[in-house]
Formats: sequence, structure tokens, C-alpha cells
Amino acid sequence: MKVMAQMGMVMNLDKCIGCHTCSVTCKQAWTNRAGTEYVWFNNVETRPGQGYPRQYEDQERWRGGWTVGADGRLRLKAGGRLKKLLTIFSSPVQPELADYYEPWTYDYATLVEAPLGDDFPVARPKSLITGEDTKVTWSANWDDNLGGASEMGHLDPIVAKIRRESEDRIRFEFEQTFMFYLPRICEHCLNPSCMASCPSGAIYKRAEDGIVLVDQDRCRGWRQCITGCPYKKIYFNHKSGKAEKCTFCYPRIEVGLPTVCSETCVGRLRYLGLFLYDADRVTAAASTPDEKDLYQAQLDLMLDPNDPEVIRAAREEGIPEDWMDAARRSPVYALAKTYRVALPLHPEYRTMPMVWYVPPLSPVVDLLKEQGHDAESAGTLFGAIDALRIPVEYLAELFTAGDVEVVEGVLKKLAAMRAYMRDITLGREPDGSIPASVGMTEEAVYDMYRLMGIAKYDERYVIPKAHVEDAHRLEEIGCSLDYDEGPGMYESGPLGEASGRPVPVAVETFHALRDRQTADQPASSESLRGRVNLLNWDGNGRPSGLFPERPPEAHPAAEPEQP
Repeated sequence: MKVMAQMGMVMNLDKCIGCHTCSVTCKQAWTNRAGTEYVWFNNVETRPGQGYPRQYEDQERWRGGWTVGADGRLRLKAGGRLKKLLTIFSSPVQPELADYYEPWTYDYATLVEAPLGDDFPVARPKSLITGEDTKVTWSANWDDNLGGASEMGHLDPIVAKIRRESEDRIRFEFEQTFMFYLPRICEHCLNPSCMASCPSGAIYKRAEDGIVLVDQDRCRGWRQCITGCPYKKIYFNHKSGKAEKCTFCYPRIEVGLPTVCSETCVGRLRYLGLFLYDADRVTAAASTPDEKDLYQAQLDLMLDPNDPEVIRAAREEGIPEDWMDAARRSPVYALAKTYRVALPLHPEYRTMPMVWYVPPLSPVVDLLKEQGHDAESAGTLFGAIDALRIPVEYLAELFTAGDVEVVEGVLKKLAAMRAYMRDITLGREPDGSIPASVGMTEEAVYDMYRLMGIAKYDERYVIPKAHVEDAHRLEEIGCSLDYDEGPGMYESGPLGEASGRPVPVAVETFHALRDRQTADQPASSESLRGRVNLLNWDGNGRPSGLFPERPPEAHPAAEPEQP
């Protein structure tokens, strides 16, 4: 048994309101620069929907992840070394820019520089790749809030699969009663297919915490990692020619801070913590023949941090005591292994993902309320879970390789927690038969409620700090402002970073903000004469053009001198 530590995340989908705050803050922190305009390390998808990039879950088309051969051994779905060598310059199973979207800006300069005329000037959309006029037809959030679901919903790969398997029962009307948001980041898998696909060996998994990163010095831009990743969470920087991906905010994790997406989440739905797992059994678990057994196989990889044998083996591997204590207090271990209400995303890809999800119960509850039922009554809620087969089947295709029974068990635990805690909240005698009906004790249900409903900051984020003796192994490429593709490392202009040219347009650039915050003089320049961008004005002084100039006052004619 080889015990290793892995940082993991759990997201409670019942709490996600689809505000995209996590996406925006991640974008500002990591991909607000040239070459990554279309890149979203974190994105929030509305389900049902095609996702981002479009239909990334269709592995018959994209060939991501792993498959088990006739000999029982794992093989990359996209092919081995010979096939990759033959397709290294042109991969037919790699998403194109149109599958993401062509990033664009608007020709803002036209609005302020066009001559006076009868027609109002139009800011045409401009491609940030070519700089030419473009037509906006798709983006990362095109499916938001079921936008166009009645026409485009059948393109969701999971909907298509459900329809094929049960055409007589499935109709595309369930978007009216069932919708939820699915935030996605890199899964930082235990068995990453992106790492196995890279010809340059640039992708590596950190031994100390399991975070998967890209060595920018070794990356040669072959893009085979994009093909290999079934979640399509590795992107190509078209300016630097390198691959980039979610870093799990490792500089923050190393000092005990949560990721940016977790820190800024409005719904407080993310949990961060440590798993201990047996590295010697990862390949065997990923090679499990039946896809529906992969969830349990992955659960079995997670080791009990209170087990004396695990503690002894962890000490032999050099895992510090404070990390062991963090593993014992880990909320992700509690939700995934102790209470078994968190599920992995697409375990059938055999990558052993380490970002897990608590499936949503709210659509069931909301529907019952709309129909006039007591939505949190145990009997009513349990019956509704059994009756609403389409949502359960959809969730099963997402989280358990189609095993409906596991998803139903999770939803019943969540329903039991709601019904049991309502009696306590209303001052009634709690019904011990409700937890017993889902195989839990009253104490366990209450502890699960505390963690999922009212957990404090330090209970949701249990992050052990990196040790000083490991500092030399944690060094990366340095601050992103130190190299050419870093944020803000391009010219600043009066209207932002550029207007209508193929460089990213943000409200403010690094250089402009630094100049305005450090200058001794009021914020003004000749380039700003006659126009002011209030979004980059720091309030210091009164820049030229903030107010219209007054006409010169008329002076009375001087009286003639008396002789």
C-alpha cells in the first residue's frame, strides 16, 4: 500500500444559482491576457445543455479518456503512440475553435471617433483572433438558463443517449421542470489521460498534493493533451503556443487559502479538503470491467485516515502529521466516503476524477411546491424521487455511468435530511425512522446537515499548508507578470487595452491602473482630452474632459479715457 495525498473538491449543486461569479474571478486571476480570450478554467453550464466546448461528453466523437482492451488493460481511447504519431500534426478528434467560440470584442473606437452624421455609429463585433469583422454565433454560456433548449436541447449528448435507450418514455419536456447548474473545473484526476497523452511529458501530477499542472518549458504545443482529456479542460494558448489548464490555484493552496472560485462563490457550495488514497491500486480500479462499478472502485481507493494501518503507511511515505489531521477533518472525505452523497463526474471515463458533486434535489422539491404538495414531507418527497424517472436517469448518466440506484440512494439521503431537520426546526419531536429508512443514524444526519447547511469557513476549507522543506519542489515558472503572456503585459490605451484589435479588451489594464495609482499628478493626459473612461479613473483630481469646457466669458469694452 502506497499512501498518497490528493487535494479534492466537492460542489453542492443544490446551492448553485448560476451567477458565474466563480468563472469571472477565475478569468480575472488566471486567463485575463492575450492568447487565452476563449479560455475558461472554470465555467458554469446549464443542464440539460451542450456544455463547453460543444458536446464535449460525446466520447464516440472526441475519443477522450480511457478504455479497457480485450486483455483487460487500460488504453487511451484516442489511440497509442503510433496513432498519435500519425495524427500529431492534424488530429481529427480534436475540438476546433468553433466548438469553443471565436472570442470577440467590439469596435469601440468607432463610437467615439465617427464624424457627426444622421446615423448612429455601430460598434461591429471584431474577432480577437484575426481582428476582422465576425458574427457572434456561440459562446461559453450560450445554453445559459435553458436558452434555446426547445430547439437545441436534443444536441445534449446525455439527452440523446436517454432517448436512444428509452424512446417510448422520454420526451423533451422535462426542461420545464428540471434544470440545474453544473460548475466545472479540471478534475485533477488520479489517472489523468491528458498526462498519458502528452508526447513531451510536460503534464505532471504533483506528488505532494496531486494537483495536475503543465510545465511550460517542456510543452511543445502538440495539443494531444486536449484530445486525451475527456472533460476538455485543457486549452491551447494561441499566442504562446503552449497548453494551459486549471492550476487548482496552487499558490493559494500552498499557504492554506482556498481556490479563487471557492473563495468568491456566492452560494458557498464548494468544499476543499484532502483525500488519502492507495496509489498502488489506481490502475486496477480504473480497469474495472463494468462501468457501473467504477464509482465504488474509486470509493475503495480512498483510505480511512483514522485506520492505524493507513496512519503507519502514511508516516512511512513521509506525509506530515498536520496533513494527516487535515485528512481526518476533510469535508470532501466526509461527503464522498462517510455520508456518500457526493459523486464523481463521468466515472466511465476511467480517469478517477477528484472533483465530486452532490446531485441537486431542488428541482424535485420545487415541482412539488408548484403542485401544492408539502414538499418536505418525507413520504411525499420519497415518492416524488421514485416517480420523476427522467431527472434521476439524467443525473445517473452524469455521475454514476448510468446506475440509477446509486443516485436514488443519494437523493433519498438528502430528502431524509430535509424532512428530519424540519421537525427539529419547527420544535417537533424528531422522527428517528426517517434516518433509519436511508441507513443513517440521527447523529449522522445532523452532522451531515451541519456540514452541508451551516458549515463555517474553516469547516468548508480544510487545507494543510505546504512545508518549508518542500518549498524547492513547489517552485513554478514565477509570477505571471514576469513573462510576455502575463496579464497586462501589452500597451495601454485611453479606452482600455485596445479597441477592435486582436488583443483582449478588459476595462482596465495592468499598466494603466499602476500608472494611475502611483502617479503624483491628477489622472489626466493628452490622449484623454475630450473623453474620460470613468471605469479607470481613480478619483484623483479632475481629468480633462470630465466636464464640458466653459465658453470664455465676454469682457465689457473698456471705456475711453477722459481727455
